[in-house]
Amino acid sequence: MRICALQIFASLALACIPMDRVATAEDRRSHATTADNPAFVLGGVGYFHRWSQNDQHEFTPTGQDDLEKWSDMITINVYPSAHDGDALAAKANAVLENYKSHGGRVLGTHSIPRTQDRPAGHFIAIVFGRPNFIEAAFARFKLADGIGCSIVYSHRIYDEKVGDQMSKWLNDNGPKMEKMLMDWNNSPSPASLRDLPRKQACVDSAKIFAAK
Repeated sequence: MRICALQIFASLALACIPMDRVATAEDRRSHATTADNPAFVLGGVGYFHRWSQNDQHEFTPTGQDDLEKWSDMITINVYPSAHDGDALAAKANAVLENYKSHGGRVLGTHSIPRTQDRPAGHFIAIVFGRPNFIEAAFARFKLADGIGCSIVYSHRIYDEKVGDQMSKWLNDNGPKMEKMLMDWNNSPSPASLRDLPRKQACVDSAKIFAAK
């Protein structure tokens, strides 16, 4: 297992690192939906289903339904072929390598060993950017109902030269966001995610979290 414990969330001077996204903004925007009740609540914030394709699902809070410009997003990926700890670790490592290959800057990783009461889990924190925004992503990998999945919280700050702002946000929010994700036990089940509406469209080939 290559994922190991690292010290993260130190003050960073973040550069703008180009990275492709999973789907085009137009694809996502055209499938954005609004519902009376959120799909789930995390950290006291309700998240609404906005877009799904294959085994990837995106959720944002109220007022962030424009998927061209959002600040907070939860992405849940299901890995149907991962049914045990070894397979889950392989998916986590594949995602980590995929991030690195696309220029993402890894802030830290760690793993939680399996116990009698809890399966193994993994965590990755990474940051990347484009000329007009910087994004930090925190990914938790776990087994849910015997199926591997990742729950990814992403936070964006828009504009040019916002590295200092992201550094401050990470220092203020990174550790509590990690704890919140790793302690969260009410994420949607893989079965419920399968029932969400899909939009079949051509997506970008660089699937950051959709590990092979």
